[in-house]
Amino acid sequence: MEQIREADPNFQIGPGKAEELARLCKELGADVVIFDNEMKTVQIYNLAKLTGALILDRFQLILEIFLKRASTREAKLQIQLAKLRYEYPRARERVRLARLGEQPGFYGLGKYQVDVYYQAIRRQMHHIKRVLASVRQRRSTLRYHRQRLGFYTVSLAGYTNAGKSTLFNALTSEGVPTNLGLFTTLSTTTRAISIGKRKLLLIDTVGFVDRLPIALVEAFRSTLEETIFADLILLILDLSEPTGEIERKLSTCIQTIQEIGASSVPMVTALNKIDLISPADAEEKKRHLSRFVQKSVLVSSLKMTNIELLLSEIERNLESPVEAAFVLPPSGRVQRSLSLIREMATVLDIEYSNSQISGKLAAYPRIIPKIVAEINGAGGEITLDRQKDLRDVHIMADVPASKTRF
Repeated sequence: MEQIREADPNFQIGPGKAEELARLCKELGADVVIFDNEMKTVQIYNLAKLTGALILDRFQLILEIFLKRASTREAKLQIQLAKLRYEYPRARERVRLARLGEQPGFYGLGKYQVDVYYQAIRRQMHHIKRVLASVRQRRSTLRYHRQRLGFYTVSLAGYTNAGKSTLFNALTSEGVPTNLGLFTTLSTTTRAISIGKRKLLLIDTVGFVDRLPIALVEAFRSTLEETIFADLILLILDLSEPTGEIERKLSTCIQTIQEIGASSVPMVTALNKIDLISPADAEEKKRHLSRFVQKSVLVSSLKMTNIELLLSEIERNLESPVEAAFVLPPSGRVQRSLSLIREMATVLDIEYSNSQISGKLAAYPRIIPKIVAEINGAGGEITLDRQKDLRDVHIMADVPASKTRF
């Protein structure tokens, strides 16, 4: 059912449409009604009372799917944190409504005082944040060691169900779970591969979805960081869908990449599932999408079509480290500067004297500005062997939905 109108404060939909929904639930024997909108607690309660069904809004539905898909302790904790963040500002209203009478989704809260309920949620959130912070620190340490060992990282990104895990299996000969359901992958999986002389770590990450609630984005930040710190993003699009749907999902992916702070990372696009459409249709869609994405390759993860071509494109677009010579004065800040340089780059050579500290380093181009700023701030000098190439970032504007859909 759809309705275009201002949201009703009591039911989200209009009173007449709510009565129609109640009759439909009774005729069909429906147990659950799912809204494609985020709803207020009182709206959910009123509709549950009117229809006798469990009412789920968009956020609660995504949580339900995430809970079914979560297989690791980290994923389960991230989902639990998102649920608590959603629940916290609504706790007072839930307690008040639960005392009015039991309705689907509002059982068992009447005995709690509001302040006790708040405290319980805050304690759980604090505990989960501490655990996830340690996971985040462990990821940071792993990234540091990967860079020291000379590994490049390529992060798979894309809309949920675009075929990321299938492509991951095709590139690594692994067997991570894949199916047609949404959000099959909720935890990162990392495998090593080689392209030419380059050692790569390929990372399979959680899929994107439009209008993803901010609580879920925040909860999965430690997982999404694998995309932020990658050397290259491999964006996967499902080319078998209608052109308008591809554009919508591409817009969501680009905006999500921007929001997590990864828009400066080089990107290659895999136009996936070409085995489901004709060659002429695939070429036409590729030409159409060339307005929005560059460096795209037509592939079929399932049939292993053009996988070698995709690997070649990845190799061409991986940034090579930039070498630079630096000189630092023996000031009080020099130890801090050297420590930061070692964190962000590989020090190839270093010499100490009474008048200065000189050396050579190698770092990725996008890190160089930070190193230059640190060395200049310490009163030193740095000379680059070559300048970073400027890369265009193509952004599409998303158009928010104007309908109430349920």
